[in-house]
Amino acid sequence: MKIRNNALAGIALAATAALGLAACGSGASTSPSSSAAADGKISGEITVYNAQHESLTQEWVDAFTAETGVKVTLRQGSDTEMSNQIIQEGQASPADVFLTENSPAMAQVENAGLFADVDKATIDQVPAEFRPSTNKWTGIAARSTVLVYDKTKLTEDLLPKSMLDLAKPEWKGKWAASPSGADFQAIVSALLELKGEAATEEWLKGMKENSKAYKGNSTAMKAVNAGEVDAALIYHYYYYGDQAKTGENSKNVAPYYFKNQDPGAFVSVSGGGVLQSSKNAAAAQAFVKFITGKKGQEILQKGTSFEYAIASDVPANEKLVPLAELEAPTVDPAKLNSAKVTELMTKAGLL
Repeated sequence: MKIRNNALAGIALAATAALGLAACGSGASTSPSSSAAADGKISGEITVYNAQHESLTQEWVDAFTAETGVKVTLRQGSDTEMSNQIIQEGQASPADVFLTENSPAMAQVENAGLFADVDKATIDQVPAEFRPSTNKWTGIAARSTVLVYDKTKLTEDLLPKSMLDLAKPEWKGKWAASPSGADFQAIVSALLELKGEAATEEWLKGMKENSKAYKGNSTAMKAVNAGEVDAALIYHYYYYGDQAKTGENSKNVAPYYFKNQDPGAFVSVSGGGVLQSSKNAAAAQAFVKFITGKKGQEILQKGTSFEYAIASDVPANEKLVPLAELEAPTVDPAKLNSAKVTELMTKAGLL
């Protein structure tokens, strides 16, 4: 059991110490965390299971700690690794907050009934299109699907009008992806939600015939840049991140946006949520509120992750195509089904 919050709040709660300890053990609403939430004071420490970019989350943590004094411990892993660990740990999880790159892992934890409600003040900072309809967690950032292509070989008029066209025979051997990654599986999750199981199964069958598999989106983009393959289906920020450095892995590459509410225009929401198991719920809620607030979103806007800022009216990095111009399809992040996607991709021979 974590007791650090009781220790830190001991002076303020000396007269009711016994009750405070009992409430902490039982998760009752009279816990020190709840009292802190009521009067706006937070203290102590929290543990964040982080599947977001470690450098970005560290910037958020440093700014949050500087403002509040709350110590934050990060445990780093992939979307799937962290969500599976939380589900395995259940109510005994030491995690206070869970952050992801993609939303299927958030939906997985939500479906297991392990998230607490996100505070309304936090929800109000995030537009509805960037959070689940259930409000059991919230969007914290976003990334757009793009087809990066070899601009020395192709022009935009030769590119597919839809992501679905990549399953056609004329694209055999000409495009790449990283099917084992959570990024790509989130794209397939959106396809499943938008077009249904039969269409998704058919597209995955065509993908198996036509695409080349690489380990990681950066590797797939490098393959396009090196002329190994004509195009790759990835997220936008790999291109912009490389361009902001030396550009050596993207000098021959250009990003192509499908738009027109196409499945290939899917914008994946990165998620943040507070676990029911949190022993410092007030600080956990404050952290999620901070990263979706103006200061947190400005860190995202000005940083080097090149993900989209989505909350508190903070615009995206000026180098990115504005979100409003992406013409993304409407997808409820709460409905993305990672388990079914894994099943379908395994059946297609892609995993």
